[in-house]
Order: sequence, then C-alpha cells, then structure tokens
Amino acid sequence: MQGVVFNIQHFTVHDGPGIRTEVFLKGCSLHCKWCSNPESIRLKPEIGVHASRCIGIDTCGYCLMACTECDRGAFLQRENRIAGIDREVCTACGHCVEACPSGALSVWGTSMSVAGVMDEVRADVSFYDTSGGGVTVSGGEALVQHPFVVELFTACRREGIHTCLETALHCSPEVLREVYPLTDLVITDIKHMSTEMHRRYTGVGNERILENIILTNRAANPLVIRVPVVPGHNDDEENIRATAAFIADQLNNEVLQVQLLPYRPLGAEKYTSLGLKYPMEGAVLPGLDARNREMERVADIMRSYGNPAVVGADTKYT
Repeated sequence: MQGVVFNIQHFTVHDGPGIRTEVFLKGCSLHCKWCSNPESIRLKPEIGVHASRCIGIDTCGYCLMACTECDRGAFLQRENRIAGIDREVCTACGHCVEACPSGALSVWGTSMSVAGVMDEVRADVSFYDTSGGGVTVSGGEALVQHPFVVELFTACRREGIHTCLETALHCSPEVLREVYPLTDLVITDIKHMSTEMHRRYTGVGNERILENIILTNRAANPLVIRVPVVPGHNDDEENIRATAAFIADQLNNEVLQVQLLPYRPLGAEKYTSLGLKYPMEGAVLPGLDARNREMERVADIMRSYGNPAVVGADTKYT
C-alpha cells in the first residue's frame, strides 16, 4: 500500500492530545479560499519553484542538466533564472530538486509505504507513552486516500498507538464506516452553514459534510469541531448563531470542544511556487487587538448556546 505524503511533522501538540506525529496526505476535494496549504490539493507530487533563491542559469544550471524525464522542456526561464514550471510537461520526477544547490526547487509530495510511515512513527513512541499522544493523519483531505489511512491506522492499532483523523468529512458514509473502527479521535470543521456560501468559498456544498458530522456524533466517535473564523466570509452573527445552533440541536453539544481558529494570511509563498494566484490577496484584516475582541465575541455567542467553545487549538480537552 502506497500513499502520497507531502509532510510528516514530529512533536506536534495541536492536532490531538499529547505529543503527536502528524502525517499529511496529498489530495483534497475542497478548494477553500483561505487554504494555506495549496500543495496539498492535487493528489500527485508537484515541483515548487522559489525563483528568488535561484542563483542563475549561467552560474549553475544543474537543474537543466538533471531534467531528463521531460527533456528540459518544463522549465520557464526569465532573466537568467528559473522562474516557473510548465506543469503540463513536468513529470515531477524530482531530479532537478536533488540537483539544485540553493533550495530554489522543492518537491511537494512523495510516495511512501505504510511500513515507511510506521518507521517514522515508531521513532516517537516514547513521547506518546509519556504524553498520551499518538498519530494524526491530515491533509489535504486524508480520506481522499482512505485505503492508505485504513492500513496505517490498522498498523497503529496493532502497536497500541492512539489514532486521530483530521478530515473535512466530504466523503461517502461508507468510507467513514471503514475508517472509524480504527479511529480514536475525529477533528473536523464547519466552514459555513449556508450551502450556497460554502460552495462559493470551498467549491462544494455542505450537505454531505453536515450529514457526516451528525453520523460521527451518533456513532459516538470522540469529536472536536473547528470553526475557521475568516473576516468578511463566515464571521457574521447570522452564520455564527446558525453554527452554534447546529452543534446544540443536532449534536446535543456532545463534542469534546469547539475550537475557534482566527484566520492568518499564510501560504502566499507556496501559491507562488506552484504558479497559482493567492486567493486572499488584498484581504484587509483588523489589528491584533480588534481580532482578539472579535474572537471573544464569537466565543461568547457560541457559549450562549451551550457549545464548549474556546479560542485557538492549543486548549487541552478530555
């Protein structure tokens, strides 16, 4: 079983209890406007180009010499530098990345076996034992590669390692029925209660997501809900109250925590490296004090519905 992994982070503390190893899988069925990980969206590996780091084709040129798979035709050149990639030509073989001495090229995503990921996981077992941690699988959308998640979580279960799934829940219920018996904790988010606005900001409606949140709750899977609070997109009082009412009425407030996450403009460099336009470019954000007040306002509204709401993802829960 092979999966396309774009990052493995050790010693994470925000996505599940204790100290964790977090495995990020490529592929996502959503295209959130505020996404800070555009390298996670496409399933296949991709080459990132950081043009400002290129030391010059005349001075170096090793990437061109190493590019044999697509016969050097993938590179876009400007002013003696590598400026981009023709992604219709590039095979993402990674030879150019290995040859680049300046870090101007990177590869987003690599194929790994479950055994290979477990080698990374086992290196941190002593930290899980002392902190109550474990493994978190995230994305992208982890369930785009759900057979890989099933096999990885099966391996974790054999070795007594806590498993956490971070997912948007935009999938069929059948997928959840495969994964949930192996999952100790689910983290998901509610981006917008209006399916029309959800489609505008993420590319998909929210009906399936909300149905799966209810299914998760009824299956008694321990659940943390996150709400990304994005100014001018989903922070209006009508939407906040609708979100709070859904958690109170449909889930009976039976969630471990509702984590309110303030929007931060991250990931612009990654978009540039992939030749993409940054969707939140030009967004005007209030100052830090105003943002903190806004987050507390949202938290107060949600708590008034009985939601166990907190600001941020670093508050402990049981």
